[in-house]
Amino acid sequence: MDFAHSDRSLALQEEMTRFLDEDVYPAEATFEAQARAFRAEGDPFRTPEVLADLKQRARKRGLWNLFLPQAKDGEIERGAGLSVLDYAPIAELSGRSGHIAPEAMNCAAPDTGNMELLSMFATPQQVTQWLEPLLEGEIRSCFSMTEPDVASSDATNIATTITRDGDSYVVQGRKWWSSGAMRPECKVAIVMGVSDPDAPRHARHSMILVPLDSEGVTLQRSTSVFGYDDGTHGGHALIDYDVRVPVENLLGPQGGGFMMAQARLGPGRIHHCMRAIGMAERALELMCTRASQRTVFGGTVASQGVVQEWIAESRLAINQARLLVLNAAWLIDTVGAREARTEIAAIKVAAPRAASWVVDRAIQTFGAAGVDHEVPLAEMWAQLRTLHLADGPDEVHLRTIARQELRRIAPHE
Repeated sequence: MDFAHSDRSLALQEEMTRFLDEDVYPAEATFEAQARAFRAEGDPFRTPEVLADLKQRARKRGLWNLFLPQAKDGEIERGAGLSVLDYAPIAELSGRSGHIAPEAMNCAAPDTGNMELLSMFATPQQVTQWLEPLLEGEIRSCFSMTEPDVASSDATNIATTITRDGDSYVVQGRKWWSSGAMRPECKVAIVMGVSDPDAPRHARHSMILVPLDSEGVTLQRSTSVFGYDDGTHGGHALIDYDVRVPVENLLGPQGGGFMMAQARLGPGRIHHCMRAIGMAERALELMCTRASQRTVFGGTVASQGVVQEWIAESRLAINQARLLVLNAAWLIDTVGAREARTEIAAIKVAAPRAASWVVDRAIQTFGAAGVDHEVPLAEMWAQLRTLHLADGPDEVHLRTIARQELRRIAPHE
């Protein structure tokens, strides 16, 4: 194993740190103030204007589209050409200001995963119509997979239909948690549905591109996350689809939905997990600063043994999770995401678990202030808690790991 980062990655990490210190952190208060003002005006999904300036600054620094992995033979290099391992620490740094920095760099979910899909499977027409504007940051996109009426932890339950009718496909169904769809910049959804109901279980589904301004697409509402509307992230839309789109909108092969979903979920999980670790690092810094400044019972909060234990356990949890994620990133680079599926399943559990624990201890250290919006910890906790579900529930990933271990140790049991 070799987790060493290239000179280019190290230089980008230094530039990323300067970007955070000089541009992002100073803009956080303005971003939140603008977002609150838009909510008060009844426009919660409008993008704070300061973000446009941050995007220009990120581009000037060379911090743009860094997430796209190195191109393989025959592929066009559209991103920065970093390996997954080289991008991982940059994703961690962006997570320190997870509601601003990733989008400022055009490295925010769900666009990252969607751009990866388009870069791998899009036709030339789809590249021109959708991928290129996404890479330029001119539009945003959403991913419509989860459904309210089925247990989506088993994705074979997905019931939305994609039915061929002449030179069109008819897409019918209801989706929710289509993150980002409420933003006016969001122009297209990648929708997953049943296209081949009689095919083998994992060959029944396809993905199709549906412009959100199409007749028959209805954005019903945004779901909330522990009371947060996530307006600055574009909400998490409940969408009804009863729409007809051209056959040319099919993404990749018919029946290839699960294959493409797995391709999307490899490097993307490294991004999510490293951003979570970045949140945890910032929470630990906040915890230490707060504990050193507050006095209780004749001494600082930091002098209390239990708080010292929280700080120490936080460092252990962060470092352990980071090494697991870097190992998974290295494996994706060297043997591919399919061969690293056990390690990917492991980090989906370990990183949110570690980061959630650290943020929870930081909230406890802050006391009542920790749950107020003036401190970023409460929103961090809400975001991290959703990661225990968003990429599949922890229990599904633990099941995957257990099955692999049983096959390895007791193959005939």
